Amino acid sequence: MTGVPDGTPRGHLPDHRGDDHLGDVDVRRSRRRTRTVSAYRDGDRTVVLIPARFSPAEEQEWVDRMVTRLEAADRRRNPLDGDLLERSRELSRRHLDGLARPQSVAWVDNQHHRWGSCTPADGSIRLSSRLQGMPSWVLDYVILHELAHLLVPTHSRQFWGLLESYPKTERARGFLAGFDHATGREGPGHHDRDDEDELPEDEAPEHTPAEAGPPGTPAVEVIATTG
Repeated sequence: MTGVPDGTPRGHLPDHRGDDHLGDVDVRRSRRRTRTVSAYRDGDRTVVLIPARFSPAEEQEWVDRMVTRLEAADRRRNPLDGDLLERSRELSRRHLDGLARPQSVAWVDNQHHRWGSCTPADGSIRLSSRLQGMPSWVLDYVILHELAHLLVPTHSRQFWGLLESYPKTERARGFLAGFDHATGREGPGHHDRDDEDELPEDEAPEHTPAEAGPPGTPAVEVIATTG
């Protein structure tokens, strides 16, 4: 753990390295911060921002509390494969009348130019690990996109009609397009069924990349008041 003051003498900062679940914790004190504590991930580190007035015991308490909250937020954004399958089935029930019946949903690391893919023959769905850490409504859109492909193999009007019940479809498409643009990635950036044929662009609704945030923006941040 490292302590980085903000115009404040460092003082005594307890060592959190012994707690494996915390990883490398960077505690930063600020005189301007009086009633709030916040924490976010910065690469492999966890940054915790606390008021300068905190005692060592208060710091320990709040660092533990905020890292626990971050871990919970991470789990919601990066569900395990088993959780993905249940999530997909629930999305199918909610938006597709349960017609799409996925048999497996898994994260993969080898999809660099598309966010998701599926194989209708066996009901399998694969999601790019690049989605991990993105807003839950973006992940839900990609899952729904692949669920719709289990029913309709092409990007036809019938296919897009299946997604009309999801209210954040266009917002999610814009977010993903903007993310690719901001990170300089080239390629289709869409979601594919195995062996899918390309369709004319006028078959799909237009969208803009206005929703994406700049690269390097913390994907998860939690904030709490100290009372």
